[in-house]
Amino acid sequence: MKPYQNQNSSKKKQVEKMFDSISFEYDNLNRLISAGNDVKWRKNIYKIAERLNPVDILDIATGTADIALELSKIKGSKITGLDISEKMLDVGRQKVTERSLENKVSLVSGDAENLSFSKNTFDLISIGFGVRNFQNLEKGLLESFRVLREGGTLIVLETSVPQNRLVKLFYLLFSRTFIPLVGFLFSKDKKAYKYLQKSAEEFPSGESFSQILKSCGFKNVHIMPLMLGASSIYVAKKH
Repeated sequence: MKPYQNQNSSKKKQVEKMFDSISFEYDNLNRLISAGNDVKWRKNIYKIAERLNPVDILDIATGTADIALELSKIKGSKITGLDISEKMLDVGRQKVTERSLENKVSLVSGDAENLSFSKNTFDLISIGFGVRNFQNLEKGLLESFRVLREGGTLIVLETSVPQNRLVKLFYLLFSRTFIPLVGFLFSKDKKAYKYLQKSAEEFPSGESFSQILKSCGFKNVHIMPLMLGASSIYVAKKH
C-alpha cells in the first residue's frame, strides 16, 4: 500500500515525501505512540549488536538516526545511516553534531533497494521500522544480504500484530483509533499516520516475515516479540 492512494507516483516517492513532511515532529510523536517503548527497543538492538563486536555497521531507514546513535556506543564501531528522506537525515545530522560524533556516524541519502555499497561491506545491518516501507520487500532484503559480509548479522525491528486473540483485539482498537487521532491532532500530514497504522497491520510479520528472510538467503532467523507482540525484533545471519 501507498501513503497517498489518490496519487500516481511510486510508493518509494510517496514514502520519501511523507517522511519529509513529518520529519520535525516524528521523534516526539513516535515517543507518544509507543509510550516511550521505542527507546527500550533501541537498547535491545544495541545489546544484541554489542555482543557481536561489529566494526562496520549500516543502519538502513535510519530516519532521525536514533538507532545509529545507539549503535555508536559499540566500541570500535563505525556507523553509516542511510535514508531516502533528506529532511529526516537533516534532523539526524543535528543530533550527530550535538553529540560530536561526526567521526563515528555518517548519514547519507540512499535507496535501500539500490544500495551504492560493494558486496560484503558490513558486519552488521540494522533496520528499524523501515522494511514495511520498502516498495519491493524482497529486493530490499536481497540488497542487505548482498552488502553484508559472510557471518554478518541483520537486525530488523518492525511492527507486528499480536497472535493472542484478546491482545490482538486491544492492539487493533488502539492502533485504529489512537494512532490516527495523534496524527489528526498533532501532525501536518494526516494521511501519514493513517498509512503508518494500516501498513503496520498489513506487514507480513512473525513467521511470515521469517520465511521471507530465509527465501532471501538468511539463516538462523530468531524472532523476539516485544510489548506482547505489537512489535518484533528479527535477528538473521548470512552464512
